[in-house]
Amino acid sequence: MPKPWLAQYPAGVPAEIDVHRFASLKAVLTTSCERFATLPAFNSMGTVMTFRQLDEASRAFAAWLRLVAKLERGDRVALMLPNLLQYPVAMFGALRAGMVVVNVNPLYRPRELEHQLKDSGAVAIVVLENFAHTLQQVIQATPVRVVITTQVGDLLPPIKRLLTNAVVKHVKKMVPRWQLDGAQDFNRMLDAGRAQRLDDVPLTHDDLAFLQYTGGTTGVAKGAMLTHGNMVANVLQVAAWVAPNLRDGEETVVIPLPLYHVFALTGCLSFFSAGAQTVLIANPRDLPAFFKTLRRTRFTAIIGVNTLFRALLDAPAAAKVDWGQLKLAVAGGMAVQHVVAQRWKQMTGVPLVEGYGLTESAPVAIANPITIEEWSGRIGVPLPSTDAAVLDDDGKPAALNEVGEICLRGPQIMKGYWRRPEESAQVMTADGWLRTGDMGIMDARGEIRLTDRKKDMIVVSGFKVFPNEIEDVVTAHPGVLEAAAIGVFDERSGEAVKVVVVRKDPALTERELLAYCKHHLTGYKMPRIVEFRGEPLPKTNIGKILRRELRDDVAAASAPATAPAMR
Repeated sequence: MPKPWLAQYPAGVPAEIDVHRFASLKAVLTTSCERFATLPAFNSMGTVMTFRQLDEASRAFAAWLRLVAKLERGDRVALMLPNLLQYPVAMFGALRAGMVVVNVNPLYRPRELEHQLKDSGAVAIVVLENFAHTLQQVIQATPVRVVITTQVGDLLPPIKRLLTNAVVKHVKKMVPRWQLDGAQDFNRMLDAGRAQRLDDVPLTHDDLAFLQYTGGTTGVAKGAMLTHGNMVANVLQVAAWVAPNLRDGEETVVIPLPLYHVFALTGCLSFFSAGAQTVLIANPRDLPAFFKTLRRTRFTAIIGVNTLFRALLDAPAAAKVDWGQLKLAVAGGMAVQHVVAQRWKQMTGVPLVEGYGLTESAPVAIANPITIEEWSGRIGVPLPSTDAAVLDDDGKPAALNEVGEICLRGPQIMKGYWRRPEESAQVMTADGWLRTGDMGIMDARGEIRLTDRKKDMIVVSGFKVFPNEIEDVVTAHPGVLEAAAIGVFDERSGEAVKVVVVRKDPALTERELLAYCKHHLTGYKMPRIVEFRGEPLPKTNIGKILRRELRDDVAAASAPATAPAMR
């Protein structure tokens, strides 16, 4: 097929990547750890872990899983961790042991956690102690039989570890350590693993690396099967894309987005493969601590979402940060707002480079060249070895500058949804195209602009919120007759959740309903607006609620929801 976008590639960016350069993510790990052994790989709370130290720790983790816990190749291992040194150790350890990583949001409510653990069939989990109480409430209903708990400071130097763990427990007012039956201590587990000899576990592109949960097209949380081949391809694609402005072994990237989010995960792996130091931000909402890290770090790249960049811009402390070393600022997860892009360039001198992708594409598929001088308002052009097409309702290519559904094809496209062949078939064509559900246009240069969303998904600060899930929770309240969830414009988070409710109990109040939701939904999924209606909600002739009509009803009062970027 014609690829007009290749003319937009910066010098040095190849049209195709060598997908066979690495047989697996384990090969990416071992190659980088050998090549950059003495360099810092990760930095958390001022503590550095070198590539060699990561190699040794992840090997110990893998050995413990296989030889002590007796887990098998292909077993699913859940990680319920924020951005701490424990995350890369556990992730790489599980992968090099031939197991499949299941990323879990640490802020999940019991209902959400139980679904993901049961659906994935996870037999082991690594959980930060702060969130172990959630696991304790559901573990008996899940297949999990191996639990590893860790504290915030576990991989920090001894004195700093003791102080950090003591402060966290005091601030969080934590009760004595949660005693999950048979739970293993992270550091003791590593010590035991170091005493074991780990035999090599051969892996290929066909082996599963991650079950990355997403709502896909229906809103029912399902695991996108991302193979080692998918992930290796996207790591190489992203690494090739950012190479023109960066040098191997010389960069420092700040990652405030959680690594359980696929955008941050692949971004981290791509920089890791080039020997960059990754500065992990455990809690980007703690702006004083975040700015303290920025002030003491000579960082050259940063990954974020529109919400994060706006928060940095709005903080007076931003004026005290030295932005002079910054070469690259990458934005994904949600659409970048023009005012944010404009202010960012004014403050840092570096444009926001916006990209696009989905969990199902591992995730990066389209991006602006990093050599741009100004934010473009477009999502860019397809990455190396990636095809993109804008198709009409009949599945035929739309005319230039005509709206159609964006479809993707390339080595980073998922294998399918975990144990859901019918839903996989709905989004993946026989000839390898992934239907994104997003609407856009392509111009003669091959540049793509998003116009609207075919799906009803809501994107809050880069995180997917699925109306079906919100509606299931709201309508379970005995005082609710029917409800619909829609996204409305929000200046800070891009979109916010609004629920339109028809009451069964006239006495039901907004406060009571929101309190009920809080018990069942994690923070970013919480409705921010509740509208009670006295008449039935608009429906199709088969009884399906017309969410678009509800969105149209509020269009005059709130700006139109912007289509998502990388999500």
